[in-house]
Amino acid sequence: MSVEPFAIRIPQSTLDDLRDRLNSTRSSRDDATDWDAGTSPAYLRDLLGYWRTQYDWRAQEAELNQLAHYLATMSGVTIHFVHARGRGLSPFPLILTHGYPDSFLRFRKLIPLLTDPASHGADPLDAFDVVVPSLPGYGFSDKPDKAGGTFDIGALWRRLMTSELGYERFGAHGGDWGSTITEHLARSHSTSVAGIHLTDVPFWHSFQKPDDPSPDEQKYLDSIAAFQMKNGAYAMIQGTRPLTLADSLNDSPVGLAAWLVGKFQRWSDCNGDVEQRFTKDELLTNIMLYWVTETIGTSFLPYYDVMHAGAPRWIVEKAKDLLGGAAKVPAGFAMFPKDLSHPPREWAERFYDVQRWTELPRGGHFAALEEPHLLADEIRAFFRPLRTKA
Repeated sequence: MSVEPFAIRIPQSTLDDLRDRLNSTRSSRDDATDWDAGTSPAYLRDLLGYWRTQYDWRAQEAELNQLAHYLATMSGVTIHFVHARGRGLSPFPLILTHGYPDSFLRFRKLIPLLTDPASHGADPLDAFDVVVPSLPGYGFSDKPDKAGGTFDIGALWRRLMTSELGYERFGAHGGDWGSTITEHLARSHSTSVAGIHLTDVPFWHSFQKPDDPSPDEQKYLDSIAAFQMKNGAYAMIQGTRPLTLADSLNDSPVGLAAWLVGKFQRWSDCNGDVEQRFTKDELLTNIMLYWVTETIGTSFLPYYDVMHAGAPRWIVEKAKDLLGGAAKVPAGFAMFPKDLSHPPREWAERFYDVQRWTELPRGGHFAALEEPHLLADEIRAFFRPLRTKA
């Protein structure tokens, strides 16, 4: 068996180096408090002050180590994951896949709601065995040694769940890149996947516009184009010139914080105040996972892979759709109002067997952190009728 227990233990020398870098920071003299042109300089100074004087990585590390962490080596690739056993008569296996710019921490609040529903006022029959891997190139998972690996992660997840953990059939949930990986998992391994639950329709579906879009679909496609013009520069940079950006952010904790925190503020349902949704400790612990593992550069690889996937790759992906197809697997969607895009249900039905579609009253791109109870309710409800079929 290639699965081994793992504990997070960052060398003190790494933390000492970070302290020295933070103490020698050249902060911007701009006193702007708004976020219109990017991360607010005033807020960034406040966050850095807290990072230098109050943030306690060792306390966060100890709390993270209360989760059951493991490493699994498959085909020469080592994947970090959390495996949280459910409390109930027959917990249903479920793999959760994060996206960018977060980490396995996306599901930190969601995990106990799914593994132990009875302790949170829900039905114990809805318990899950939860598996939360770190994407290759993120956190404590191996860094890919070549481009193109994003298209293979679904197969890796299937092997993790079946061959390594012994789950013959399981469910899957994801958002952001996690929704793409989850779709690939269902498309190519439908005999193993009982159902998939997503918080968005993967954006790359908009690359091939249909000849017959409905008015609502056309409105959605227009909004995607508008988003790319106004807010999509980050994706273009990460997908076309990732190395220049990676070296800069890997060397500067202030630069890394500015790049990541701006996404949490812009993409969440926070009314402009990022700390309405996330504490400084939450923001900094996510940043720290990128810093101490030096993975900001490899976290850009999915963007690079998609932007540089030529005709041969898309022909292969289309063939996989025809041979398998995510539409063979029941799909559920939880749509949060402040997420990056808002497709109509009919758009999702072009690609999936949509059996549940819920428009939630609040929440954004990081729904598992922002509204974990709402998301947990949706995941429980969607998978409830699928448990007996698994």
